[in-house]
Amino acid sequence: MAEKNTSTPPRKTEDNGGIMLMLLIFILAGAFSSIAQEMGCVDSVVNLTLAILPGNFILVGMFIAACLVSLSIGTSCGTIAALTPIAVGIATATSANVPMATAVVVGGSLFGDNLSFISDTTIMATKTQGCRMSDKFKANILIALPAALLTVVAYMFLGYGIESQTALNLGNPLNILPYLVVFVLALAGMNVIWVLIMGILTASALGFFDGSMDMASIWEATQKGILGMHDLIIVTILAAVIIDQLRKRGVIDWLIMNLGRIVSSRRGAELSIAGAVVAVDMLTANNTIAILAVGPVARSISYRYGIEAKRSASILDTMSCFAQGIIPWGAQLLIAAGLASINPLDIIPYLYYPYILGTITIINIIFHKKK
Repeated sequence: MAEKNTSTPPRKTEDNGGIMLMLLIFILAGAFSSIAQEMGCVDSVVNLTLAILPGNFILVGMFIAACLVSLSIGTSCGTIAALTPIAVGIATATSANVPMATAVVVGGSLFGDNLSFISDTTIMATKTQGCRMSDKFKANILIALPAALLTVVAYMFLGYGIESQTALNLGNPLNILPYLVVFVLALAGMNVIWVLIMGILTASALGFFDGSMDMASIWEATQKGILGMHDLIIVTILAAVIIDQLRKRGVIDWLIMNLGRIVSSRRGAELSIAGAVVAVDMLTANNTIAILAVGPVARSISYRYGIEAKRSASILDTMSCFAQGIIPWGAQLLIAAGLASINPLDIIPYLYYPYILGTITIINIIFHKKK
């Protein structure tokens, strides 16, 4: 049984300055994603992935493409919006069924949403738990990568016999450079603000010099990307205000105290964090807000039971993505179903990745031994 640490945690909860920094990151992430998409980065990543795989691996190719795109642009909804029409087109041109092809994209989009350095869930999880993004990534990849590999195996069997009749244009291979810059710099531990700025400058320079964009179109893409983050920014501000008021009125402390009565071990503490973020996500249908709401409680519980900040951040992000990926009223499934002209419930039976991700996370919590 783990001994409780009843002293005050040194990792201070998120203040107004932290929220403002988070909003700035959202703005820069939106600008980068929009510029990269406008200059053809998304198409290059998708087509390159699909072109190097044979027809029998078309489902695997779509899943890997969705993983790479979401990892690069940091948004599951953006990945779904970009790739679902392509997936539906490929399914129509082959013997694959549309709900399965759509589910492949949704599953892959959650991989990047969970791991990307510019994902709103990653930003929120690391900020609320007080850890570096690179540290959270290293803890998270040990859960997400095995889940992705098992999903690849599943889609490999399901895709056997499918032959692609779609001709793909590889485009300019250099278009993947902005994504590589963001990924490498973030993994190296550079501050996320500078990572995003470097990504924006790289994408803008490539677009300008290859003639696909001029200064006016770069500015328009920047505005479009920032405006695309409008809803998230407003909801984040409102949620931050509500949570701050709850904390001032002692609700957060009350939750911590009552969870503390139930929890009696480090493993139980991690399971309580996982359960709390899943429950809140299903109620709010927003994994970012779920992390923001549960984050302060998770931080205090983690400190009491000696759970590393990177591990609590990983559990928050992973389990929120699991929950978001299986609820038919979530934005991801609603967007995918709308673009594919199908019912969200038709997608759920083929969503292997979220289920595998959630299962591996719980197994990891149960059998994890503190080093």
